[in-house]
Amino acid sequence: MRSNFNVWIVCLVLFLSQNLPVNADWLRFRGPNGSGISFESDAPTSWSPSENIKWKTPLPGAGVSSPIVVGDRVFVTCYSGYGLDRQNPGDIHKLRRHLVCVDRMTGKVLWDQSVDAAQPEDPYSGMGVPSHGYASHTPVSDGKNVYAFFGKSGVYAFDFEGEELWHHEVGQGSDSRRWGSSSSPILFDDLLIVTASAESSSIVGLNAKTGEEVWRQETDGVNDVWGTPLLAKVDDERTDLVLGVPFEFWGLNPANGKLRWYSEVMNTDQYSSSVVESGGVVYGIEGRGGGSVAVKVGGKGNVTEANTLWSGSDSSRFGSPLVIDGRIYFFSSGVANCIHATDGSSIFKGRLPGASSNTGGGDRGGRGGGFGNMDYSSPVSANGKIYYVRGDGTTIVIAAGEEFKQLAVNKFTEDREIFSGTPAISHDALFVRSDKHLYCVADEKK
Repeated sequence: MRSNFNVWIVCLVLFLSQNLPVNADWLRFRGPNGSGISFESDAPTSWSPSENIKWKTPLPGAGVSSPIVVGDRVFVTCYSGYGLDRQNPGDIHKLRRHLVCVDRMTGKVLWDQSVDAAQPEDPYSGMGVPSHGYASHTPVSDGKNVYAFFGKSGVYAFDFEGEELWHHEVGQGSDSRRWGSSSSPILFDDLLIVTASAESSSIVGLNAKTGEEVWRQETDGVNDVWGTPLLAKVDDERTDLVLGVPFEFWGLNPANGKLRWYSEVMNTDQYSSSVVESGGVVYGIEGRGGGSVAVKVGGKGNVTEANTLWSGSDSSRFGSPLVIDGRIYFFSSGVANCIHATDGSSIFKGRLPGASSNTGGGDRGGRGGGFGNMDYSSPVSANGKIYYVRGDGTTIVIAAGEEFKQLAVNKFTEDREIFSGTPAISHDALFVRSDKHLYCVADEKK
């Protein structure tokens, strides 16, 4: 009898291990491979300050990075001590960067690890830094540890109990405009790949276990890049690291950072959003004189003519697009847009409600500065719904489909907070950060 019971237990464990929602975690910026799509989770359609907000946790400081979710833990970065008010930024030597770990179920802060900012840091002045501050890179996790990129302060690895495992600097430089950096790190096998554009005009591959530098590719071509790369499978033997840079898409070997192919894509002198991939095709939509484009991955050298499937004139300043069922969704200047992934032709445009035009990331404290009239967040999707958070926290939910169908308009708070991070979706909940709080939106009836 005991033998049969043990066999039954083993079979049950195997069954459960093979049927767990493996994509329920949201391990990096925009979730699975930067797609912005949760394949195993749902989230409420509607909420308000008094409905479906499971918890609301104060953060130790501001930031425009996005939360990630790993099992029962949520991780988010912040900064404190300096740069919260343009008129009175304070003492830059008191600037600290934080990695905060929160319990997913309760919102309780489990730990907060902070580090002194490396000096000299870019001052809180001009157009760029006041628009996003000093915590703009989303952390990444391999399910065992969590990795945070703090710009000039370097890359840090922590275990899930908050113990520092290693620290590695990737550069102390500044971009020509002194706007700071925001590209988030990603993982490939045992490599942590960091786009250190402003810090050292380079892309760096680090050993995720030790922090040892495995490879570094220095090039001025990554200057003025604020987007995050992705991994595109070419075939069973090859995966490319793909990044949007000024005027081009690059396909690199993620094992050593060497360029495999490039494609001339659009007339933009900077790349602020992140590219997305679907079915072996990389899509990008960019502003600043840019446009829209679809490029097939793979090949060698200049693949512009061979791999460009279409190009268009659509434009989006900061947000990255979504690709769902052959349709591309993107949000720009208060309009929801949908185009065909096959040729870039328009499907619909829909005007969004919500007046966040004067409450964007650069308008901290009502004093203006930087790109204060912009919405920074990228859309995310789950279960046929698309969520888009505007700068004042107004969140529009639309249906993924052939026509513009608005499902809900939601608010997190009646207080004035700035929402510039992209949401995470995990375990049927939506996790959204502002400059003051981390929110968990979940169906109260579940």
